[in-house]
Amino acid sequence: MNQQENKKNAIAFYKMAYEGNPKEAVKKYLGNQYIQHNPDVADGTEGFIAYFDRMQKEYPDKSIKFVRCIAEGNLVALHTHQTWPGNDEYVTMDFFRFDEHGKICEHWDSIQQIPKKSANPNTMY
Repeated sequence: MNQQENKKNAIAFYKMAYEGNPKEAVKKYLGNQYIQHNPDVADGTEGFIAYFDRMQKEYPDKSIKFVRCIAEGNLVALHTHQTWPGNDEYVTMDFFRFDEHGKICEHWDSIQQIPKKSANPNTMY
């Protein structure tokens, strides 16, 4: 298992899907099975593609920055900063499990909107 390769592929997969090409992302980076834990996205590849196609149609000007990428075993964690139209900003943490062939087969995430005011001067990313 190559953690550096998994990290590179997790970022490429998420970036490709987020920027509007989820079908190609699925073809290149997912294995035979894709287990989805985000309650807003249907399980499997078709649910993933439908969700990101809809997001691209509804929010074509969204953007994403990858802040951190951490790998342990067959898991990769991404810490991102997302900006959506209307200037809503979010911090997300996505976790991907890779199968024995180096393909993504499972996903979890946590999303938090960045508030306008904070009790401290530190960013959330």
